[in-house]
Amino acid sequence: MRFYLQKLIFYVVALWAALTLNFFLPRWMPGNPVDILISKLSAKGPVTESTRHALELLLGTNSDQPLLLQYLSYFGSVFRGDLGVSVTYFPANVTNIIGEALPWTIGLIGVATIISFVVGIGLGQLAGWKRGSWLDNVIPVTTMFQTVPYFWLALVLLFLLASRVQMFPLSGGYDVYSVQPGMSWDFISSVFYHGALPALTIVLSSIGGWMMGMRNMMVSTLSEDYIVTAEAKGLHPRRIMSSYAARNAVLPSLSGFAISLGFVVSGSIVTEMVFSYPGIGSALLTAVQSNDYALMQGIFLVITISVLGANLLVDLLYALIDPRTRVRA
Repeated sequence: MRFYLQKLIFYVVALWAALTLNFFLPRWMPGNPVDILISKLSAKGPVTESTRHALELLLGTNSDQPLLLQYLSYFGSVFRGDLGVSVTYFPANVTNIIGEALPWTIGLIGVATIISFVVGIGLGQLAGWKRGSWLDNVIPVTTMFQTVPYFWLALVLLFLLASRVQMFPLSGGYDVYSVQPGMSWDFISSVFYHGALPALTIVLSSIGGWMMGMRNMMVSTLSEDYIVTAEAKGLHPRRIMSSYAARNAVLPSLSGFAISLGFVVSGSIVTEMVFSYPGIGSALLTAVQSNDYALMQGIFLVITISVLGANLLVDLLYALIDPRTRVRA
């Protein structure tokens, strides 16, 4: 319990530090979201000082209020789920914008990340167990896809499989012309159809790293004394591979998987740009281009919480898999 309590306290402090940075960074950046919004409104007529003051209160950048009170007000708003109003999509709430974009990103990037990790770890385990086999010789081919620039690989697959062969659609998250969003089979099948090619691109570009790392760790683990002892006892090779070798070899990969899983909610800006896919990456790019500090702040907050949550979950899982991590030196 002491180990888990220490971990929990550490992540609570890290969350407080991240929230504090998230509050100050937009205020240190050049420009002012109120001025950006007023410049848009002034195109339709004069903007009075009272209107400016009302916009400052709306966007949470009241210059008349002390910074400490703004800081405390920001924390209260965050815990209420109020992330402010977007300048780009004014008067839409940032929480609603993120809530609409997040399912698309989690559905695509999250599923593709999990598939690439599971398949890569499984193939790497077999490649390390049977060194010199055909599977071991496939690893250089898979790592080649990882070294290729992602946008180039995405464009090549888009040209070959979507433009030439026409197996997949060129862009979008679903067929906006013939399908209405909802829990219908037509909409769900359209989402899977439009997300298949982006997911395939992500899997191809990342599976080689997981496979190579797991294969090398398996080779290193198989030379340990406890593996030799297990073989001397006459244990079944499959049990030695899964319960002894793979269980210890996968530990370093779990840390990398936690970081990858945490950054799932940030989306893949390149993926969503190439395939014109709706998601957090597209929203973040729009926010940066429009100097929408409220939307940027909200997206960064969601990314931070996701990364910390994923790392906390894997830290706890790590302690269950390897009890040695719970023992203090």
